[in-house]
Amino acid sequence: MGDLELLLPGEADVLVRGLRSFQLREMGSGGWNQQHENLEKLNMQAILDATASQGEPIQELLVTHGKIPTLVEELIAVEMWKQKVFPVLCRLEDFKPQNTFPIYMVLHHEASIINLLETAFFHKEVCESAEDTILDLVDYCHRKLTLLVAQSGHGGPPEEEESQYGTPMQELQKQAELMEFEIALKALSVLRYITDCVDSLSLSTLSRMLSTHNLPCLLVELLEHSPWSRQEGGKLQQFESGHWQTVSPSEQQKLSKLDGQVWIALYNLLLSPEARARYCLTSFAKGQLLKLRAFLTDTLLDQLPNLADLQGFLAHLALTEAQPPKKDLVLEQIPEIWERLERENRGKWQAIAKHQLRHVFSPSEQELRLQARRWAETYRLDVLEAVAPEQPRCAYCNAEASKRCSRCQNEWYCCRECQVKHWEKHGKACVPAAQDDRAK
Repeated sequence: MGDLELLLPGEADVLVRGLRSFQLREMGSGGWNQQHENLEKLNMQAILDATASQGEPIQELLVTHGKIPTLVEELIAVEMWKQKVFPVLCRLEDFKPQNTFPIYMVLHHEASIINLLETAFFHKEVCESAEDTILDLVDYCHRKLTLLVAQSGHGGPPEEEESQYGTPMQELQKQAELMEFEIALKALSVLRYITDCVDSLSLSTLSRMLSTHNLPCLLVELLEHSPWSRQEGGKLQQFESGHWQTVSPSEQQKLSKLDGQVWIALYNLLLSPEARARYCLTSFAKGQLLKLRAFLTDTLLDQLPNLADLQGFLAHLALTEAQPPKKDLVLEQIPEIWERLERENRGKWQAIAKHQLRHVFSPSEQELRLQARRWAETYRLDVLEAVAPEQPRCAYCNAEASKRCSRCQNEWYCCRECQVKHWEKHGKACVPAAQDDRAK
């Protein structure tokens, strides 16, 4: 593994072997929390390994022990919990938790799994090891990307700033909305990695992607709306590494990572021989795909030269007749995880919420302290800094920072001058934090 290790090889093997599926009513329980912690450790170690470029044992262990289908099932289970149980929980009149951290952990579980899958699916053998659950994962990604497009048509993602008012549960709902946006962007990356394997996917999976969901047209919609870009105060901002960043004028022609993922996915779905043989270019699909010609500028082609082949495909498409919709009788597999979970829990959403209210989300102060101690051990500072996607940013001017506040160790600064200017705001939070640390 890399120079900085969170897990020893033997520990990682034990954690991967122990991964299992949980029922919806078990989410937030003791055993579930233990697995969530294990997933976080595996997630961080996988990022460390990928960063160090010294082999990727976490991905290899997941394939060897056949745990990719387990992760996909857990991903869809927590997605269903968020849609079906969480809203009921928020409406319960007798649910007024003093601490919402246990619920936040369940909401965050989906982000943890999709992060781990994004890291693992970079390798084609992981896609193959997903077996039949690849259909469920394709459906999951389609749901997330559809929400992204719908959201961009209604003013974009929610703002990052937290409200100063409202109940803890209202604040939690706001955090869940922000998290949903980031999860959808991770789902886009996972989908792109699946399209890298389009030549080896089953006919059922190809049919699901091209006929049932018409993913090429959905990807065109994403390029048109570009929900990860926005204008703020006359400046272009892009969502990268978990937050909005202002793009300098000299960098605005540079292809963003997320736009690049969409273009590569489109290239795979439209130019792969297997996909082209299965995709029906109806008049609607033709009209949508020809919109891409406006985006294929010389600047873009310089950055992704392979798109010249896509440009040639579109030029040929413009001269061909649209195909009538196919009505072939096809015997195919269908995703089963979502339908099975919904069938097993239909009519039980309120009962599950009340059970979790009594037994899971109302912990004692002692249980909260124990949980906080365990999370402090999981999220070691040296590991968090190592897996950070970029250099720390100055709290005052947002430039890359190398100096940290000596009192609280939380805020970063690029120079002494910025620290002095920011002290009026930061000092109120810094002094109490430093006093708490000394008391411990």
